Amino acid sequence: MVPRYSRPQMEAIWSPATRYKIWFEIEALAAEAMADLGTIPAEAARAIRDKGAPRAAAIGDAEVARIDEIERVTRHDVIAFLTFMAEGIGPEARFMHQGMTSSDVLDTCLAVQMARAADLLIADMDALLAALKARAIEHKTTPTIGRSHGIHAEPTTFGLKLAGHYAEFMRGRERLVAARREIATCAISGPVGTFASVDPRVEAFVAEKLGLAVEPVSTQVIPRDRHAAFFCALAVVASGIERLATEVRHLQRSEVREAEEYFHPGQKGSSAMPHKRNPVLSENLTGLARLVRGYAVPALENVALWHERDISHSSVERVIAPDATIALDFALARLTGMMEKLTIYPARMTANLESLGGVVHSQKVLLALTQAGMSREDSYAAVQRAAMATWTALGTPDGRSFRDNLLADATVSALLTPAALDTAMDPRRDFAQVDTIFRRVFGDS
Repeated sequence: MVPRYSRPQMEAIWSPATRYKIWFEIEALAAEAMADLGTIPAEAARAIRDKGAPRAAAIGDAEVARIDEIERVTRHDVIAFLTFMAEGIGPEARFMHQGMTSSDVLDTCLAVQMARAADLLIADMDALLAALKARAIEHKTTPTIGRSHGIHAEPTTFGLKLAGHYAEFMRGRERLVAARREIATCAISGPVGTFASVDPRVEAFVAEKLGLAVEPVSTQVIPRDRHAAFFCALAVVASGIERLATEVRHLQRSEVREAEEYFHPGQKGSSAMPHKRNPVLSENLTGLARLVRGYAVPALENVALWHERDISHSSVERVIAPDATIALDFALARLTGMMEKLTIYPARMTANLESLGGVVHSQKVLLALTQAGMSREDSYAAVQRAAMATWTALGTPDGRSFRDNLLADATVSALLTPAALDTAMDPRRDFAQVDTIFRRVFGDS
C-alpha cells in the first residue's frame, strides 16, 4: 500500500523484517519441540535459539538485502532465509527445518500476521463504535428527514441514522472476530501434510506458543477457504464504511447542507474556487472501500488450489494481505476522526424536513382517515390529491400547505376536524419509539 494510506503499526506487521522474525520464531519453536521429542539434539535447539534470536532480532535493511542477495541465487525465499540464519548460527543450523516444508513456515507466519492485523482492525472498530455511539446519543432527538430513493419519506432523528450505522459496524466487528479465529491456525505437517517426517506434537507445540489453533488437515497448505472468509469479512466492513461515507457525501451537498466534514483552519477546497468545502474524506473512504472489496474476489479464487498444494495463491496474498489490511486500518481510523469532528446543522435539518409543506406526514393522515371510517383506497386517493397539490405548487403564490389542502378537501374535512388533523400530523409521534430502538442498539446505557 502506498505510504499516503498507511499507518505505521499496521504497515510494520507486513515488513520483511517482521516476516523474517516470525519465520525464525517458528523454526526455533519447532526445533525446541523436536529436541524435547529426541528428534534433534537438545544442544542444537539451544544453539538455534541462543545464536539465532539475536541475529533475527537485528534484521534490518542490510540483513533483508543480504537475504534478497541469497534468494537471487537460490530462487527460493525460505531457503535463502535458512541460509542467512545458518551464517550466524553455525553447524547446528543443519537441524533447522527438520522434516518441515516451506508452507509450514509461510502459512503459519501468514496466520500470525493476519491475526495481528485483525487485532488492530478490531481495535479500530472499537474506536469507531465509540465515536458513533457518542454522536448518536448527542443527536438522539435531533429531527431530520428520512429519505427513500433519495426522496423525502418520513421524519427520523439524526441519532437514529447513526445508531443504524453503529449496529452495522458492531456486526462487522463480530465478523472480524470470527475471521480472526478462523485464520489463526498453524500447520507444521511436512510435505503434503501427512506428518511423515515431522511429529504432530511439534505442530501442537508451535501452535500453542504462537497462540494459534492446529489446522486439522493442512494438505501441506492451510486451506484457503479460511483466508477467503477473512478477506470477505474485510470487504463487508469496507462496504459499511462506504455506506456511511455516502450518507455524509449526500448530507454535505450544497442543496442539503445538513452535515459536513470538519473544515480545518487553513484548509483549501479547490485550486480555482475559494468558496469550496468538499467532502474529500468521505470520497477518499469510498475509494478505499472499493479497493478492499476488490480483494475479496482473488481471495475466493485462491480456494481452488491444485491437489494438495500449488503456489498460485502466493503472489495474490503477497499483495492483498498487506494492502487490504493496511487500507482498511487507514479507512477505519479516517472514518473515526471524520465522525468525531462531523459538523451537524440541526436547523438546516428542520428546514429541509419542513420544506415540502408537511407532506411527509401523509401516512399518518392516511391512517387517521381509515380509522375514521374511510376505506384505505379512498383514504390513499384523498391524501395523495392533497400531497400532489402541495408538491406541485411549492414556492408559487398559489401554494398551500399540505394541512390546508387536506382541510379544503370535503371528503377529508367531513371525517377529520382541524384538531384531529393536527393530532395526526404531530411530529412527536414520529419519535415515540426512539428510546426503544436505542435500547435495542446500545442497551440500557
